[in-house]
Amino acid sequence: MAYVILGLVEFHTLRTGVYDLVIFDQGVRGYANFGLPTSFVKGNWQQLGSAFPLLGDHFSPILALLAPLYWIHDGPETLVVAQAGVLALAVLPFWVYTRRALGTRAAYLLGVAYLLSWPVAETVDFHFHEYAFVPLITAVLFERMQAGRRWHALAAAVVLLLVKEDLSLFVVGLGAGLLLVREWRRTGALMILGGAGFLWLAGYVIIPAFGGTPGRYWYYSGWGEDLGEAVARIVTHPHEVLGVLSTPDTKVWTVLLLFAPLFFLPLLSPYAMAPAALLAERMLATDPGAAGWWGTRYHYNAAVVMALFCAAVDGAARLRRMTEGRRFHWSVPSWAPAVAVTAAVIMPFFALGNLFTPSWYGAGPRHAAAVEAMRRVPDGVLVEAANALGPGISARTRVVAWAAKTAARPERAPWILADLRARQPHFDSVEDQAEDVGLLRQRGYRDVFSQDGYVVLCNPSVDEACG
Repeated sequence: MAYVILGLVEFHTLRTGVYDLVIFDQGVRGYANFGLPTSFVKGNWQQLGSAFPLLGDHFSPILALLAPLYWIHDGPETLVVAQAGVLALAVLPFWVYTRRALGTRAAYLLGVAYLLSWPVAETVDFHFHEYAFVPLITAVLFERMQAGRRWHALAAAVVLLLVKEDLSLFVVGLGAGLLLVREWRRTGALMILGGAGFLWLAGYVIIPAFGGTPGRYWYYSGWGEDLGEAVARIVTHPHEVLGVLSTPDTKVWTVLLLFAPLFFLPLLSPYAMAPAALLAERMLATDPGAAGWWGTRYHYNAAVVMALFCAAVDGAARLRRMTEGRRFHWSVPSWAPAVAVTAAVIMPFFALGNLFTPSWYGAGPRHAAAVEAMRRVPDGVLVEAANALGPGISARTRVVAWAAKTAARPERAPWILADLRARQPHFDSVEDQAEDVGLLRQRGYRDVFSQDGYVVLCNPSVDEACG
């Protein structure tokens, strides 16, 4: 319930955005209408009003599972609630996994620690992302492995590949770790081959088939122009790796905040190689465009948090066995409460801490004007919307991001929902935003609404609804 409250308050107080809530809302709506998961936000950069298949951006067909929820309520709020539910459900298979390894008391304590963990909270705070499925599937995967159900575990790994193509690295990393476990070596080899093969298939066949390009998110130019060059550079210049992994120091702090609350016990488990593979993908990036990958904000750490918890449980069980009967005996009864307390202490410094701040629930002095501005935009129209306002009209309009005219994209939407006080993602300053509105007026756009910095414009020569 805390996740639902956090997400819905963010939505209704206009703290969500076109990136990425509207993108996913449009995509899941496509599935709900028995079509492709297309997005006007993505397509508008190619042609005004066009819808681009999200499968050409990232391979995430698991989003189709959310389509039936849109038959109940068609809107971004559905994604917010669904994400909260999926993240919370992960605690159930994790509880089973932990109880089997460490006992019932530890299972409850570590379950609470997961629910309070900052990666989960920051994922909820980012409104929605397909990574929300990863903790649940990961917990099922490790629990099935623990139960000795190889084919069940492999099936869970396949489902993980349907979340996003880079989860192939997770599967490859887990396979590498399983090579160190005698009874799981064949399964580990199969995971390595399957994960690597699927990474190639998704990147070079499936995504391009839907209009994407293999190098769309290549943020490793410091290593080379493509994967082959990057791997060769890393192998032949290993001394450079440490420098990249620690620059900027944000990378170091993020890794510490992931491992330290678990007292670094994941490092004692071969399972740690799975999240390590995903962390390497992020932290080896060299380009400024990957800056969001390196920190504690957003959703990226949701892909590794459950694997780290499961690896920590396995590490604790291994340490207990190694120290059993010796003068120093590892104490699970003291470690599990320490992890839970640490999670609770850290919690106020991240998104869940907002729930205990009364002022956070306030909508802000411009909220009424924003609601009225959104109301003035008619149903069904194509509208360039300010980032925070896009989600509020996404269910009934074709929303794209508000951005100035460029040589690559000279056409503009017939409706503009602008914010002249908060800087927008596609402008360098609020002054540039005001200039864009002025240019639109010169081109014949008419003012429909203007209050508290919010402006609604329409082009009467293009849209009859403008009047």
